[in-house]
Amino acid sequence: MLRVPSSIGNEQFESLKIQEATFVAYRSDVYPARNEIFFEEHAVVFVLAGEKKFSAPHQSLHVRKGQILFFQRGCYSMSESIDSEYQSLVFFFNEVLLKEFVNQNPTIFDGQTTQASTSILVLESTPTLGYFVDAILGYFRNKTPFLNQFLRLKSQELLLHLLETDTSNQFKNTLFRIFQGQKTELDYLMATYYLKPLSIGELASMSGRSLSAFKREFQDHFQTSPAVWIKAKRLERAAFLLKNTPKNVSEVCMEVGYESVSHFIKAYKEKYGQTPTGK
Repeated sequence: MLRVPSSIGNEQFESLKIQEATFVAYRSDVYPARNEIFFEEHAVVFVLAGEKKFSAPHQSLHVRKGQILFFQRGCYSMSESIDSEYQSLVFFFNEVLLKEFVNQNPTIFDGQTTQASTSILVLESTPTLGYFVDAILGYFRNKTPFLNQFLRLKSQELLLHLLETDTSNQFKNTLFRIFQGQKTELDYLMATYYLKPLSIGELASMSGRSLSAFKREFQDHFQTSPAVWIKAKRLERAAFLLKNTPKNVSEVCMEVGYESVSHFIKAYKEKYGQTPTGK
C-alpha cells in the first residue's frame, strides 16, 4: 500500500513543502497499475489533464480534466491512468491547517450544522481556480526565499476558492465536521478498514481520537485490544478465503492485510495449528 505524502519521492513527484510537511505535489507521467493508497492527510486533487478512476469503500468515481476532488484521510483504490496525458496537482491538508482555517473564519461557518459526508467530494474548476493553479505551478519553476510564507497564504486561498465553488455546501460541512473533531463509529471504522495494512496509530487518527483514547474506547467496546481483534478477524477471513476460493496463500495473505507471507503463515499456524494451504 502506498502512503502519501510520506512515500512521495523526488524521482516520482515534484513537491513543495510548508516547513517540513508536503503541501503540494505535481506529477505528469503515467501512474502505475492499480494501487491501494492511504492518504495520511486530507487531500485536494486538481485534474490538469487526462482521466482517471478512484474508488473508496462505498464510492467509485471516473474523473476528468477540470474536476477537483477532496479526499478525506483514508484508504482508496486508484486505477491506472485511462490515458497517457493524465496530470494532477495534489494538495495535502493536515488537521491543524484545516482547524486553523475554520477558527480564523467564523463568519463563514455561522449557523453551520454537521451532516454525514462522503469520502470523496467532486467539484468543478472555475476560471479563478485556473488562475490559482497557474500561480502554484509558477512556484515549481521559480523558487523564492519566502516559499513557506507564500504557501501558507496559498493554502488559505485554496480553501476559500473551494468553498466559493461548492454550491452544495458539502465541502463546508466536511470542514466543519473536521473542526468539531467528530469521531467515526468504531464498528464502521473497523468493518471498513480491518483488512488494510494500517497501524493502530493510523486507525486512531482516522477515527478522530488520540491513540490512548482509541485504545481505551476500543477495549470498552470490543472487550479486547485493537491488535488482538484485528489479528483474529484477519485470520478468520483468511481461513474462509482459503477454504472457499481458488486463491493461493500469497494472494490471501495480501488480501487480509499482511504484507509478509512468512509473518502470515506463522500467525495462521499459531491460531489454527497448521500452515495455510490453498485449494
